[in-house]
Amino acid sequence: MLLRSCHLEPALAVTVFVTALAVAAGRGVAGSAAVAAAVLAGQLSVGWCNDAADAQRDTACGRRDKPVATGELPPRAAAVAAGTALALCVPLSLLSGATAGAAHLGGVAAGWAYNLRLKHTVLSPLPYAAAFGTLPAFVTLGLPSPSLPTWWAVTAGALLGVGAHLANVLPDIENDLATGVRGLPQRLGRTACRWVAPLVMLAAMGVVVAGPPRGVEISGWVLAAAGIIAVAGTAVPSRARTGWPFRAAIMVAGMAVAQLLLRGSDMS
Repeated sequence: MLLRSCHLEPALAVTVFVTALAVAAGRGVAGSAAVAAAVLAGQLSVGWCNDAADAQRDTACGRRDKPVATGELPPRAAAVAAGTALALCVPLSLLSGATAGAAHLGGVAAGWAYNLRLKHTVLSPLPYAAAFGTLPAFVTLGLPSPSLPTWWAVTAGALLGVGAHLANVLPDIENDLATGVRGLPQRLGRTACRWVAPLVMLAAMGVVVAGPPRGVEISGWVLAAAGIIAVAGTAVPSRARTGWPFRAAIMVAGMAVAQLLLRGSDMS
């Protein structure tokens, strides 16, 4: 039940993406493994925190996909798992050094702030922007010669985070409004989010393709075209609950990371 409650799909996706970035940036086997362990622990903590914090709302909405909402997993168990994962995340993050660890823990803290408070406010995209935007810093600040990431790596990460937030909330807007959640996507409404989400994700792809100093390569154009195709589905009208918009966000994130992998040496 704990595994079903941790939002495993996005947690694994983010872990794989950031680990790949670490490899491309030159963190080595040990350094990349440390990145993977820290990111996974942080993502699991945020996922369990989310289910524990939303237990009453998810139950009221009849969410059959969440063990806490169905009564299969006590909210306290999810909360304890979240706290344990967070406690593990601290030393795992610091394996990359104090500065890099602080950057990662700041991103994890942003995820917790979203779950516990900011998801109810117009500032709801900011924790996503902060959490994703700090991931390149976690990688580059942990290099043998630490350095800040380039502006385009941070900007692309932040935009991908905002796009993922909009797409993730899209299927649940009506339920959120009924239970008092009024973040930015809920205020914008379903129709606006369906169009804004793919535009933000495509903006992230554009930054990754055009931002590096060596200019746009053929691989960049190919990935940009693939990104347009991937996000097109988020704008298709649908009244049914669907996970496609968020999966599209994950696909575009993967394409952006693929471009970063091709230019890993330019990221710092």
